[in-house]
Amino acid sequence: MPYPESMVQLIESFARLPGVGKRTAERFALYVLSAAHEEVETLSKILLKVNENIHSCQECFNLSEENICHICSDPTRDHGVLCVVQDPKDVIAVEKSGDYSGIYHVLMGALSPLEGIGPKDIRVKELLQRVKSGELREVVLATTSDTEGDATASYLTKQLKTLRVKVTRIAHGVPVGSSLEFVDRASLSRAFKHRQDV
Repeated sequence: MPYPESMVQLIESFARLPGVGKRTAERFALYVLSAAHEEVETLSKILLKVNENIHSCQECFNLSEENICHICSDPTRDHGVLCVVQDPKDVIAVEKSGDYSGIYHVLMGALSPLEGIGPKDIRVKELLQRVKSGELREVVLATTSDTEGDATASYLTKQLKTLRVKVTRIAHGVPVGSSLEFVDRASLSRAFKHRQDV
Protein backbone atom coordinates (compact mmCIF):
# COMPACT_ATOMS: atom_id res chain seq x y z
CA MET A 1 0.00 0.00 0.00
CA PRO A 2 1.47 3.41 -0.98
CA TYR A 3 0.76 5.00 2.43
CA PRO A 4 2.96 5.64 5.47
CA GLU A 5 2.70 2.95 8.17
CA SER A 6 0.44 5.01 10.47
CA MET A 7 -2.04 5.59 7.60
CA VAL A 8 -2.03 1.87 6.81
CA GLN A 9 -2.81 1.13 10.47
CA LEU A 10 -5.65 3.68 10.48
CA ILE A 11 -7.14 2.23 7.28
CA GLU A 12 -6.94 -1.28 8.71
CA SER A 13 -8.61 -0.09 11.93
CA PHE A 14 -11.50 1.51 10.03
CA ALA A 15 -11.83 -1.62 7.85
CA ARG A 16 -12.45 -3.71 10.99
CA LEU A 17 -15.67 -1.76 11.67
CA PRO A 18 -18.86 -3.62 10.66
CA GLY A 19 -20.04 -2.72 7.18
CA VAL A 20 -16.89 -0.78 6.31
CA GLY A 21 -14.94 -2.09 3.33
CA LYS A 22 -11.36 -1.31 2.32
CA ARG A 23 -12.32 1.61 0.05
CA THR A 24 -14.56 3.26 2.64
CA ALA A 25 -11.87 2.77 5.27
CA GLU A 26 -9.40 4.50 2.97
CA ARG A 27 -11.80 7.44 2.48
CA PHE A 28 -12.28 7.71 6.26
CA ALA A 29 -8.51 7.77 6.80
CA LEU A 30 -7.99 10.42 4.11
CA TYR A 31 -10.76 12.51 5.69
CA VAL A 32 -9.07 12.29 9.11
CA LEU A 33 -5.82 13.38 7.47
CA SER A 34 -7.42 16.47 5.94
CA ALA A 35 -9.68 17.39 8.90
CA ALA A 36 -8.88 20.16 11.34
CA HIS A 37 -6.85 19.09 14.36
CA GLU A 38 -9.67 20.16 16.72
CA GLU A 39 -12.20 18.01 14.85
CA VAL A 40 -9.98 14.92 15.05
CA GLU A 41 -9.28 15.59 18.72
CA THR A 42 -13.02 15.92 19.45
CA LEU A 43 -13.72 12.67 17.60
CA SER A 44 -11.02 10.81 19.52
CA LYS A 45 -12.35 12.14 22.85
CA ILE A 46 -15.89 11.08 21.98
CA LEU A 47 -14.71 7.59 20.98
CA LEU A 48 -12.90 7.21 24.32
CA LYS A 49 -15.87 8.62 26.26
CA VAL A 50 -18.30 6.19 24.64
CA ASN A 51 -15.94 3.28 25.18
CA GLU A 52 -15.46 4.16 28.87
CA ASN A 53 -18.94 5.38 29.85
CA ILE A 54 -21.52 3.38 27.90
CA HIS A 55 -22.56 0.10 29.53
CA SER A 56 -25.67 -2.05 29.99
CA CYS A 57 -28.59 -0.83 32.07
CA GLN A 58 -28.86 -2.93 35.23
CA GLU A 59 -32.59 -3.50 34.66
CA CYS A 60 -33.15 -3.91 30.93
CA PHE A 61 -29.60 -4.29 29.49
CA ASN A 62 -30.11 -1.43 27.03
CA LEU A 63 -27.22 0.98 26.46
CA SER A 64 -26.84 3.58 29.20
CA GLU A 65 -24.44 6.04 30.78
CA GLU A 66 -26.14 5.55 34.16
CA ASN A 67 -26.81 2.37 36.18
CA ILE A 68 -30.47 2.59 35.11
CA CYS A 69 -31.21 3.82 31.58
CA HIS A 70 -33.43 6.79 30.75
CA ILE A 71 -36.27 4.52 29.59
CA CYS A 72 -36.39 2.39 32.76
CA SER A 73 -36.21 5.47 34.96
CA ASP A 74 -38.91 7.38 33.06
CA PRO A 75 -42.09 7.52 35.22
CA THR A 76 -44.24 8.45 32.21
CA ARG A 77 -43.61 5.08 30.51
CA ASP A 78 -45.99 2.16 31.02
CA HIS A 79 -44.02 -0.12 33.37
CA GLY A 80 -46.69 -2.81 33.02
CA VAL A 81 -45.76 -3.63 29.41
CA LEU A 82 -42.36 -5.12 28.61
CA CYS A 83 -40.99 -5.42 25.06
CA VAL A 84 -38.37 -8.15 24.60
CA VAL A 85 -35.79 -7.47 21.88
CA GLN A 86 -32.54 -9.14 20.88
CA ASP A 87 -30.13 -6.20 20.75
CA PRO A 88 -29.89 -2.54 21.87
CA LYS A 89 -30.24 -1.43 18.23
CA ASP A 90 -33.73 -3.01 18.26
CA VAL A 91 -34.76 -0.68 21.11
CA ILE A 92 -33.81 2.25 18.89
CA ALA A 93 -35.85 0.82 16.00
CA VAL A 94 -38.94 0.34 18.17
CA GLU A 95 -38.58 3.81 19.70
CA LYS A 96 -38.48 5.34 16.21
CA SER A 97 -41.89 3.82 15.47
CA GLY A 98 -43.39 6.14 18.09
CA ASP A 99 -46.14 3.64 18.96
CA TYR A 100 -44.69 1.93 22.00
CA SER A 101 -44.56 3.52 25.45
CA GLY A 102 -43.64 0.58 27.67
CA ILE A 103 -40.25 -0.61 28.90
CA TYR A 104 -37.76 -3.08 27.44
CA HIS A 105 -35.72 -6.18 28.07
CA VAL A 106 -32.69 -6.71 25.83
CA LEU A 107 -31.70 -10.37 25.51
CA MET A 108 -28.25 -9.57 24.09
CA GLY A 109 -28.67 -12.21 21.39
CA ALA A 110 -30.94 -15.01 20.25
CA LEU A 111 -31.05 -18.76 20.71
CA SER A 112 -28.99 -20.56 18.10
CA PRO A 113 -28.35 -24.25 18.81
CA LEU A 114 -26.14 -24.55 15.71
CA GLU A 115 -23.81 -21.91 17.17
CA GLY A 116 -24.09 -23.32 20.68
CA ILE A 117 -26.09 -20.35 22.02
CA GLY A 118 -28.64 -21.54 24.57
CA PRO A 119 -30.87 -19.86 27.18
CA LYS A 120 -27.96 -19.47 29.61
CA ASP A 121 -25.99 -17.47 27.03
CA ILE A 122 -28.57 -14.68 26.72
CA ARG A 123 -30.59 -12.73 29.30
CA VAL A 124 -33.47 -15.21 29.69
CA LYS A 125 -33.02 -15.78 33.44
CA GLU A 126 -33.15 -12.03 34.08
CA LEU A 127 -36.31 -11.74 31.94
CA LEU A 128 -38.07 -14.46 33.90
CA GLN A 129 -37.08 -12.79 37.18
CA ARG A 130 -38.58 -9.51 36.01
CA VAL A 131 -41.84 -11.22 35.04
CA LYS A 132 -41.98 -13.09 38.36
CA SER A 133 -41.96 -9.74 40.18
CA GLY A 134 -45.66 -9.57 39.26
CA GLU A 135 -45.62 -5.96 38.04
CA LEU A 136 -46.10 -6.78 34.35
CA ARG A 137 -49.44 -7.10 32.53
CA GLU A 138 -48.00 -7.96 29.12
CA VAL A 139 -44.76 -9.17 27.55
CA VAL A 140 -44.34 -8.26 23.87
CA LEU A 141 -41.94 -10.54 22.00
CA ALA A 142 -40.22 -8.43 19.35
CA THR A 143 -37.48 -10.80 18.26
CA THR A 144 -36.60 -10.91 14.58
CA SER A 145 -38.58 -13.11 12.23
CA ASP A 146 -35.63 -15.26 11.18
CA THR A 147 -34.93 -18.81 12.42
CA GLU A 148 -33.09 -17.72 15.57
CA GLY A 149 -35.64 -15.01 16.42
CA ASP A 150 -38.56 -17.42 15.96
CA ALA A 151 -36.83 -20.10 18.05
CA THR A 152 -36.20 -17.55 20.79
CA ALA A 153 -39.82 -16.33 20.73
CA SER A 154 -41.12 -19.91 20.84
CA TYR A 155 -38.89 -20.81 23.79
CA LEU A 156 -39.81 -17.63 25.69
CA THR A 157 -43.52 -18.19 25.04
CA LYS A 158 -43.36 -21.61 26.71
CA GLN A 159 -41.46 -20.19 29.68
CA LEU A 160 -43.69 -17.14 30.10
CA LYS A 161 -47.02 -18.99 29.78
CA THR A 162 -46.31 -20.69 33.12
CA LEU A 163 -46.01 -17.26 34.79
CA ARG A 164 -49.56 -16.11 34.03
CA VAL A 165 -48.70 -13.01 32.06
CA LYS A 166 -50.20 -11.96 28.73
CA VAL A 167 -47.68 -12.77 25.97
CA THR A 168 -47.91 -11.17 22.52
CA ARG A 169 -45.68 -11.23 19.45
CA ILE A 170 -45.30 -8.42 16.94
CA ALA A 171 -46.69 -9.27 13.51
CA HIS A 172 -48.24 -7.80 10.33
CA GLY A 173 -45.66 -5.69 8.64
CA VAL A 174 -42.31 -7.08 9.74
CA PRO A 175 -41.00 -9.06 6.76
CA VAL A 176 -39.79 -12.61 7.37
CA GLY A 177 -36.03 -12.77 7.75
CA SER A 178 -35.57 -9.05 8.34
CA SER A 179 -33.84 -7.32 11.23
CA LEU A 180 -35.83 -4.70 13.18
CA GLU A 181 -33.23 -2.02 12.55
CA PHE A 182 -33.99 -2.17 8.80
CA VAL A 183 -37.82 -2.18 9.03
CA ASP A 184 -39.41 1.12 8.03
CA ARG A 185 -41.26 3.16 10.64
CA ALA A 186 -44.78 2.58 9.26
CA SER A 187 -44.33 -1.21 9.09
CA LEU A 188 -42.99 -1.37 12.63
CA SER A 189 -45.80 0.84 13.87
CA ARG A 190 -48.37 -1.46 12.21
CA ALA A 191 -46.65 -4.52 13.69
CA PHE A 192 -47.09 -3.16 17.21
CA LYS A 193 -50.72 -2.11 16.67
CA HIS A 194 -51.61 -5.61 15.39
CA ARG A 195 -49.58 -7.75 17.77
CA GLN A 196 -51.21 -11.07 18.62
CA ASP A 197 -51.62 -13.29 21.64
CA VAL A 198 -49.35 -16.34 21.60
